[in-house]
Amino acid sequence: MLQPNGERLLEIIGKRNASEPAAKGILLPGQMAQALAAIDDALAQEEAQRREAVTQAQKENLPPPRLEAVTLRQRALPLMDMMRQCEAVDEPIVWGV
Repeated sequence: MLQPNGERLLEIIGKRNASEPAAKGILLPGQMAQALAAIDDALAQEEAQRREAVTQAQKENLPPPRLEAVTLRQRALPLMDMMRQCEAVDEPIVWGV
């Protein structure tokens, strides 16, 4: 995953903010359910925004908006799968070490 995409996902799960880069970190099994819920919320929000942009363009008889070819969902699914697997075996996810 490219750095900007990884940073966005880390922000979504509360492991990074603008003043505190997350070059190293850990996601404990007990934090994974909340992180997955936060990602699900972000995915729903992005999908709603995409639908709204298309609907608005149609209402105004404009060409469809140019949307990113790769969605947040596509970028997040491998991380979400890893989180579920780690949560099931009670193992943390560690990065930057």
